[in-house]
Amino acid sequence: MTNTQTALRASDKSSALMAVLFVALLGGATLFVAGHAQSAALHDAAHDMRHATGFPCH
Repeated sequence: MTNTQTALRASDKSSALMAVLFVALLGGATLFVAGHAQSAALHDAAHDMRHATGFPCH
């Protein structure tokens, strides 16, 4: 294996890790915002979705 191939594989792993971290952060931020929203409609929609997916919320 050449140095170029090794560098490309390391770059692929780094890109995949960054994508996973970004999606996890985005999902966490969405849950946080929807859970603490002042809008009753947004909060109720998030609350109903938590019940539908089996996520404990209270």
